[in-house]
Amino acid sequence: MINILVDDIVPIIVIMALGYICGKFSYFDDDQRQGLNKLVLNIALPAALFVSIIKSTRAMLAKDATLTAISFIGVIVMFMVSYYLCRLLFHRSIQEAAVCALIAGSPTIGFLGFAVLDPMYGNTVSTNLVIAIISIVVNVVTIPIGMYLINLGQAKDRAKLSVQAENAINARANAKGDITLDPARDAATDKTAELMVHGTSNTGKNRNGNLQALLDALKQPICWASLLAIFLVLVGIHVPSQVAPTFDLIAKANSGVAAGLALSTVKFSLGWETIWNTFFRLILTPAVFLGVALLCGMGGDMNKISMLVMAVALPPAFSGIIISSRYNIYVKEGASTTAVATVAFAATCLLWIWLVPFCVG
Repeated sequence: MINILVDDIVPIIVIMALGYICGKFSYFDDDQRQGLNKLVLNIALPAALFVSIIKSTRAMLAKDATLTAISFIGVIVMFMVSYYLCRLLFHRSIQEAAVCALIAGSPTIGFLGFAVLDPMYGNTVSTNLVIAIISIVVNVVTIPIGMYLINLGQAKDRAKLSVQAENAINARANAKGDITLDPARDAATDKTAELMVHGTSNTGKNRNGNLQALLDALKQPICWASLLAIFLVLVGIHVPSQVAPTFDLIAKANSGVAAGLALSTVKFSLGWETIWNTFFRLILTPAVFLGVALLCGMGGDMNKISMLVMAVALPPAFSGIIISSRYNIYVKEGASTTAVATVAFAATCLLWIWLVPFCVG
């Protein structure tokens, strides 16, 4: 356990601290910070997700139907629970709740899955099966859902602004019929309102908002790279394992620094929302998975149920905070949750290592 903390958790904290220091001492300006986020989101992270998914096989996915079903359904359900609770408890917008779910509702399985589970349980088929299933669900299902919700929320906001701008134009037109106004000022106001309509409306007012939001999400490299990887797995095409280390190194370093930079740009918050998100990620989610696994009869294989719980008890996925910073959505709470949960995982990891055998036994 000490080796896991020293070899895996501490380096992540150090890299995030490096990004935080760089941000505080203005080593990166806003353009450079956005450029780094764009590099991670559009290049490094999709490559890392692609490599992590492509390691799995069809045989692995079909080996344990119960484990596959619990993992697939459980991750999606907890993601959506996080989304709706964020909307209900903290009155967040659609896109803010989506980013919250990407952080609080998704484990960083792509970065810490093998690093944490392999030393604890060995590099076995069962370990690879758990990591592969959780990784596929997080990267192929929840990230596209999150991107879809972000695009949907932004589309609704643009439509709302468009209606407000059109109402402003109509109000000005009605006022002209009743009151004598300055023509120059009227022209400038009307022109501004027209620009608001043009800038906030989607091209083509008759487009289906849900379909357009889905298409916009699928255009993102972080989505289509994961979908391409699962397609290759299903058809039995394998990518040489020698390509993985390069992409893993790029993604881990850049993502950690980018997360630290995001944290440096906002005032650190340890409010109820951050505490709730950390509790949801590190305590509530693994507790739900443990209960469901026991109810589904997995108690006879303590090793496998322990691996499942530990896989979903990992800190928040770095992809969430990268998306948060890239689109400037839910940055303060997202960065704070990522930092607090990553540090707190050192304690909750020990908790679940002790608690799972106790509950199963």
